[in-house]
Amino acid sequence: MMTSLTAGALAISIVLIVGLLALIASRGLAVFWPDDLVEFTLADGSRVLGEVHQEEIEPGAEHGELRVKIGNRDLTGLDFRWVDESEVVSRRRPRDAWVLERLEWGNFHGWMIEVRRGATILADGNVLADVLPQLIAEHSEQRRRVLAFERGELGDVNREIEEARLDRRRIEISGASPAERARRQAAVEARTEGLEARYALLADRLAGMQRDMERETLVVEAVDGRRQELPLAHVLRAYRPDAMSGLQKLGLFFAHIGEFVSADPRESNTEGGVFPAIFGTVMMVFMMSLAVVPLGVIVAVYLREYAKDGVLVRIVRIAVNNLAGVPSIVFGVFGLGFFVYFLGGSIDTLFYPERLPAPTFGTGGILWASLTLALLTLPVVIVATEEGLASVPSTLREGSRALGATRLETLVRVTLPAAAPGLLTGVILAMARAAGEVAPLMIVGMVKLAPALPVDSHFPFVHVERKFMHLGFHIFDVGFQSPNVEAAKPLAFATTLLIVLLVFAMSLSAIVVRERLRSRFRGQTV
Repeated sequence: MMTSLTAGALAISIVLIVGLLALIASRGLAVFWPDDLVEFTLADGSRVLGEVHQEEIEPGAEHGELRVKIGNRDLTGLDFRWVDESEVVSRRRPRDAWVLERLEWGNFHGWMIEVRRGATILADGNVLADVLPQLIAEHSEQRRRVLAFERGELGDVNREIEEARLDRRRIEISGASPAERARRQAAVEARTEGLEARYALLADRLAGMQRDMERETLVVEAVDGRRQELPLAHVLRAYRPDAMSGLQKLGLFFAHIGEFVSADPRESNTEGGVFPAIFGTVMMVFMMSLAVVPLGVIVAVYLREYAKDGVLVRIVRIAVNNLAGVPSIVFGVFGLGFFVYFLGGSIDTLFYPERLPAPTFGTGGILWASLTLALLTLPVVIVATEEGLASVPSTLREGSRALGATRLETLVRVTLPAAAPGLLTGVILAMARAAGEVAPLMIVGMVKLAPALPVDSHFPFVHVERKFMHLGFHIFDVGFQSPNVEAAKPLAFATTLLIVLLVFAMSLSAIVVRERLRSRFRGQTV
């Protein structure tokens, strides 16, 4: 009887998990598919153009209502509009209607009239469809060059100016004599003047590059007849969904997915990609693993191999069990108080006094977030490692000692390698929990939008003091805090699917290593 109940419960759990994943996948992947545009003509003579996203029919009603994504947020102020089917006179799928994906204001739905450079018409009519892809590609390359220039030459000079400011501050707080301070200040001022002059030249060059990008405009017409001019540099992609074949739509579907995982976010995280969040999540999880594994192993080895049962051991075990039941937000508050304010503030006072009162380590960052999650997941690693140590046959320890190995050599060369599968089990569970935690990270370094990644080409290359983005917080922000929640809700499902796949990939890698270690030591035992 119990076997049947257990099997039934397991089957129900599997069905629920598969159903949940299927729901997340269907809702998340749908956001990348290019839906057809439908043009509705209403009884009052007005027209509506957009993508049909939802249909609602009340019980007993003959006609329902259609939820249409109309785009053109800069013209209408809305993303969606409800259309009563009883008011629809006709509907059609216009093959000449375009979807323009833009840097700002979301997608544009309508018709393209012409491309201009000042007062000169570069292309219009049927020629426009042939010329536009090349023009968009050229502007994409220009945007890439402008971004590289901002982060490259201009960013380097700006960084040197900031270093000069810090040098002046170091001189002011130094114990040098007035004459020595004056001499060093003069040298810094001379260097600063040269840097500021160079920065002004580079800023003028950047302004010229941006003006060149703004010269070409695209004249478009909305379904209500209104025309507007869009800077062609703001158009990311243009396509006619009603004229596309299934294969073309499939290619655009994968292009959208590639952009989602490789691009930076736009429009308050409601559009664009999530690459900074992916990078921040993965980096934080690995830093957490590097911190929690040594500490967890040391505690587990002490409790299992060295400690004698007594009051101290019982206190440690009670503490470990209590840690496992503490709410995660409490760890966030502890991390803020101990890691950020105490350790980080002390580091700033000792090593970065010239930057104060602006904190360097005395504010949230990926280092403190990783250490906070290391404490959060420490009980899991301790328990799993203890179980792994307990599963090592005593004959291996006795054989090693009989061959002349010391207790430490036996532990390092025999016991710990044999217990590695159990340790990796704890790491897998810790990584999965850390990747999904949000509450403590909101206090110790996670932000809505990080201006720079924690890794770049400038010394010391890995900047653990920087704030970072996280996929879990991205889901919360897009799904519940976005100024345009309804339009961004599908993106929340897409990010949820991504974090599930990311956790699965990291866990699968650790599982493969664990199974190889088990096979290796199983063979040695035999």
